[in-house]
Amino acid sequence: MGAILQIKDGIRNLVANLGTDRDKASHSEYQFVQLSQVQLHAAYRSSWLPRKVINIPADDATRKWRTWQAKTEMVNKLEATEKRLKLRQKVRKAMKMARLEGGAAILIGTGDRDLSKPLNPTRVAKDGLKYLTVLSKFDLTPGQQDFVIASETFGLSQSYSLTTGEGVLYEIHPSRLAIFTGAEKISGGSINIDPWGDSVLQTVLHATKQADSTVANIASLVFEAKVDTIGIPELSRMMSNPKTEALVLERLSLAEKAKSINGTLVHDAAETVGQKSASFAQLPDIMAKFFTVVSGAADIPVTRLFGQSPDGMNATGDGDLNNYYDSIQTIQEMDVGDAMSVLDEVIIHSSLGSRPADVFYTWVPLKQLSEKDRAEVGDKISSAFKKVVEMDLLPPEAVGASLVGALTETGVAPGLEAQVGEYFAEGEEDE
Repeated sequence: MGAILQIKDGIRNLVANLGTDRDKASHSEYQFVQLSQVQLHAAYRSSWLPRKVINIPADDATRKWRTWQAKTEMVNKLEATEKRLKLRQKVRKAMKMARLEGGAAILIGTGDRDLSKPLNPTRVAKDGLKYLTVLSKFDLTPGQQDFVIASETFGLSQSYSLTTGEGVLYEIHPSRLAIFTGAEKISGGSINIDPWGDSVLQTVLHATKQADSTVANIASLVFEAKVDTIGIPELSRMMSNPKTEALVLERLSLAEKAKSINGTLVHDAAETVGQKSASFAQLPDIMAKFFTVVSGAADIPVTRLFGQSPDGMNATGDGDLNNYYDSIQTIQEMDVGDAMSVLDEVIIHSSLGSRPADVFYTWVPLKQLSEKDRAEVGDKISSAFKKVVEMDLLPPEAVGASLVGALTETGVAPGLEAQVGEYFAEGEEDE
């Protein structure tokens, strides 16, 4: 009795070749190809889609900017310093450069001649911050890494080299640089030899290419939306003879001219004339699918990336935008805030001449409440705190301070916390 071959439909299927060496999917694998600086800049400067992928998060992170919480006089000085140095524009440029190239930095210029020494913000005198210069990662060469395992800068470069166009070499200490990185790069070990990140386009460019190609192909189809067809008996035989070929081409040219002049095509009774039209019914859906892929790859909602209205009944897109705004807030607080930690201390010392403990800033939320929503939030907060006061369980001063903080943080009364602190400070001086 011969052996019976049992075929089981599962992860391994010999009939369908699934899970075997003949399965096409079993030979698929990811390969990393580093995009060069030339390729990155070509994509950014030649295609609108990669450009928007790079620009939009940087623009949104700096669009509303931040507000300093301090006395009015201090706030005016801090904002004047930021305006003089064009801090907002330079942070936006550094973020775009980091997203495109994988890294960028802002050089903190305090007038010190020796840039290789650490920068101590507490030693920066009034008006000591002179300039801010945005540098690409390709302008800076990382030096030796810090291999002290107990160090806060373990695995990072201990210095950077900058060569100017005049050939002047500068050794720069990392504390004098506000370093921005692109897409986070996870190394195979605990020490990352390259201190920079990857370009955001490294994982997005393939999707943008497909979307651009789809749009280009659809644009080409527009020119072939309607094609006239003319059937000529024994055309192949006539085209094989140079003399008759010339007569055929002359006949077609005459027919095209006659139609373009009077809209009527006169043809031989033996000829057949028709039209072929291309259907565009499914093309918008196909294009929308490619746009959705780009949106997911770039982590930017379709409504923000392409300026499209959300699809579906009762669709507003608020949920996607809220999630996107939360991701931008994370970038502001963790990436931008961490990169500018030393720079912000220098700005405070340079603007005020000292470092008051109660000076801080908050990022302005991208989603702004309407006047109606702001009033409703204010009423709810006030009612809740009023009930707490009526219960007489907590000191009124503590409840009042918490109320001021709640109204300030929710955006109901921006700057209220600083104004209340200034009011009580003036009252103590009067006493």
